[in-house]
Amino acid sequence: MQFLVNVIDDGQAEAAGRTASATRAEADAVDALNERLGDAVVFAAGVSAPSDAVVVDARRAEPTTVPGLVGDPAEFVAGFWVMDLPDAEAALRVAQEASVACNRKIELRPLL
Repeated sequence: MQFLVNVIDDGQAEAAGRTASATRAEADAVDALNERLGDAVVFAAGVSAPSDAVVVDARRAEPTTVPGLVGDPAEFVAGFWVMDLPDAEAALRVAQEASVACNRKIELRPLL
């Protein structure tokens, strides 16, 4: 099964006066987790700051673009993994490890 594992920044970067979400220690811990997980990591990436976001809605005749996030900017996706894991139980264990490594909340969702 594949899972989307979102890293949620709820103010850590801003509180530290940084634009990048992770500290060096957190980035090193994530690198170590990625190495340990090996082929289970299908893809992983950090995501730029919310100030770089643009919401696009072209469902009507006149498309709109709005700077910023689609939702509450108090919490945002700072990075993510797509992981191939045996089941939801294993995914939950990995999400807990990811939360420790990132020092962030994790949103775990199965891919359809």
